[in-house]
Amino acid sequence: MQGGVRKRGDNWYYYFEAGKVNGKRKKIERKGGKSKKEAQIALRNAIAEFEQKGNPIVESNVSVADYFDYWFKNYVLINCKYNTQQYYRGIINNHIKPYFGSYKLKQITSKSLQEFLNKKFLDGFSKSSIANFNGVLQKAFRMAVDPYNFIKNNPASTIHIPKFDESVKDNKLKIISRDDFEKIIDRFPEGSSFYIPLQIAFHTGMRASEVCGLTWDYVDFEKRIIKVRQIIVLKGSTIEFGTPKTSSSNRDILIGETLFNILKKHKDNQEKNKQYYKEHYISSNFVCTKENGQVITMNTLKYLSRVVNYELCINFNFHSLRHTHATMLLESGANPKDVQKRLGHNRISTTLDTYTHVTETMEKSTIDLFEKFLKK
Repeated sequence: MQGGVRKRGDNWYYYFEAGKVNGKRKKIERKGGKSKKEAQIALRNAIAEFEQKGNPIVESNVSVADYFDYWFKNYVLINCKYNTQQYYRGIINNHIKPYFGSYKLKQITSKSLQEFLNKKFLDGFSKSSIANFNGVLQKAFRMAVDPYNFIKNNPASTIHIPKFDESVKDNKLKIISRDDFEKIIDRFPEGSSFYIPLQIAFHTGMRASEVCGLTWDYVDFEKRIIKVRQIIVLKGSTIEFGTPKTSSSNRDILIGETLFNILKKHKDNQEKNKQYYKEHYISSNFVCTKENGQVITMNTLKYLSRVVNYELCINFNFHSLRHTHATMLLESGANPKDVQKRLGHNRISTTLDTYTHVTETMEKSTIDLFEKFLKK
């Protein structure tokens, strides 16, 4: 491939011909330096890189802050769900921009990125938080190289999460006992706004957004199945439907006699409340509503958690019911594969890794099985 250099003003430029576009020759010309020699060296490097990759990359002077805004607009907003968008925006605004924002993207090194993760580790952030910081850095810098061509090399490719001491890791999930659940139900009995969400989550292991997003058209009383097909997404004061977390989260959950009867009675009560409130009733097809028809949201459930923690003194959040449901199933001898499907986990490893805390009941069951084997 031929090319050349020429002087324009005080600077030297290199140029060479690229492929034809619409039958016309396309010439690439870039600033090569202050001297002819610098331009010739730049020409050789550009031709070599062009022949190897098809496009000579001239590293951009864009700042880290501007690049991450660009990445958020052109990748995150298009490809990620709303809650993920909000979470990534928080990482970018609260962590990446304050640390790197004023630097040029091409100035960032693997060393500086590793120091960033190390500092977050020393500041006491959890392993999952640091893993998310790392994930955002990995994805954004990889795309800065290809397809965006802002920089030539990915400085995030060699960084890693600091090693956590697994021996001191708190593996205890927030799991409540049957007695604690009864105390919560005593506090929020039938007729309370929280009674139905509590019962659904306890009996199915559904996520809060799935419980709040459940509508009657996805409750099949004939087959006794709850179909998880949607969640609610809160955009300010606006409630919208979204898709479940993963493809595996779209699932059918069999319900037992207890929850079946609770839901049947609740549906009848909703109809009675419509008649009682008349035009003041907020009509919708949602399962989880207040007496006047107002929809129960994840924000509403935060009040529930505060009451349970501070009034009942039970270590609880709504997600505790999901962990409790899974743990009770496993303790009762349920097949982990069935539990995986019921919870909507993508992989069996997620189920097994989440519930590696072998409870005392499971430990006793395991050793009892071994003893029975020995006695045969």
